[in-house]
Amino acid sequence: MNVSLDKQYLPSERYKRHAAYLSVLALVIIGLCTYFKFEPLLFITDFHYMADLVVEMTPPNFEVLWRKEKIFISILQTLSMAFLGTLVGSTVAMGLAFLAARNTTPHPTVGVIVRTLLAIERVIPSLVILLLFLIAVGLGPFAGMLSLAVGTVGMFGKLFANAIEGAEKEPIDAVYSVGASKLQVIRYAVMPQVLPSFIANLFYAFDINLRAAIGLGVFGGAGVGYEISMAMRLVRYRDALALICFTILLVFVVEKLSDWLRSRALGQDLLK
Repeated sequence: MNVSLDKQYLPSERYKRHAAYLSVLALVIIGLCTYFKFEPLLFITDFHYMADLVVEMTPPNFEVLWRKEKIFISILQTLSMAFLGTLVGSTVAMGLAFLAARNTTPHPTVGVIVRTLLAIERVIPSLVILLLFLIAVGLGPFAGMLSLAVGTVGMFGKLFANAIEGAEKEPIDAVYSVGASKLQVIRYAVMPQVLPSFIANLFYAFDINLRAAIGLGVFGGAGVGYEISMAMRLVRYRDALALICFTILLVFVVEKLSDWLRSRALGQDLLK
């Protein structure tokens, strides 16, 4: 009996099992590459097209940044979309998280319904949401902001709910034992535990939405992404490269600023 149980842990058996897994994985990869007609040689034979594009894009025409006043308006639109989308989406996500979490939901049925709605929202691509809002409110940054807000609700509603469910039970029971209501338990037992996670995820959401706002601008959400897309369509590659470089610098500065603000916020007791 012991011999049969230990046989699966022998080096030869583990090797055969791992080899079988790798073989299946290799067959799947080969099958997918064949289906999509993936040709690695194209990276070598057609690389000159990429080299030609790089030559046409350099040097970047940074004059477009101050020659075209609309550029800074577009940058402000992108930042505004990311900020408002994060603010609105995270606020709604926090409220839904307390309804979805099993230890704070007013009723199990409510928790199931909210978790199901959040799951449905997460599987809808951001581009589809943007197209719906473009039809509803028209082209512009407002549609992009609404799209980012809806996307934030689905993703971070789940993260916030997981943080709430991960709260330690002892402080909650202690507050309940002195006759506190459910809202008081959330305020004095749950919030102090989950607030650091909320703050960290909030800044993380802003970083994600800033990058997403640039991408949504290409599809009608306005902002600097729209300006980059128009420069590429008009074959103004040097202008496009200048805008791309400035966008990278902007994202880097905003990321460092958000890291600094997050460290400052998490170093203080915000409930005092």
